[in-house]
Amino acid sequence: MISTVDFRNGVRLMVEGEPFYIVEFQHVKPGKGGAFVRTKLKSYLSGNVLDRTFRSGERFDEPDLEERDMQFLYATGELFTFMDTESYEQLSFEKSTLGDNADLLKENMVVKILVYEHRPIDVELPNFIELKVVDGEPGVRGDTASGGTKPVIVETGASIKVPLYLEVGTVIKIDTRTRSYVERVR
Repeated sequence: MISTVDFRNGVRLMVEGEPFYIVEFQHVKPGKGGAFVRTKLKSYLSGNVLDRTFRSGERFDEPDLEERDMQFLYATGELFTFMDTESYEQLSFEKSTLGDNADLLKENMVVKILVYEHRPIDVELPNFIELKVVDGEPGVRGDTASGGTKPVIVETGASIKVPLYLEVGTVIKIDTRTRSYVERVR
């Protein structure tokens, strides 16, 4: 059981028979009346975001989610094939079931797949990944590190905003939680 005291960003809970995770939360203690918690919840199944308010001390069931370490093998069209690192079983998932970060998957990358009722509902990538820039506008003389940003395409096909001075062929570190550029890799 999860109580409102245990709320943190990323905590998983069941609401109305569906698995959700907390995007953000705020404990509120008004001058009059009891404390409550305002939350923004995102559904694993539908992707819908709910704004809900709960009384302090309310309890919730934990969703029966199974985390499996799987290695990404290859993608063919809309199907992504993974191999379980323990049983070596191969499974294919549609791109739509893998969430927003499916375009950051690189061959042989080990990820966590969340399984709910025998079907995949989300892919958790490592927090930081290194990818090579393969396409983007060239930097222009006068571009500085404190200047603006430009979109580039990385080796997996994802579009990432990077500083203007970065060139094609550079390997960059990306934060997968925010899909943002972190630093250049030497």
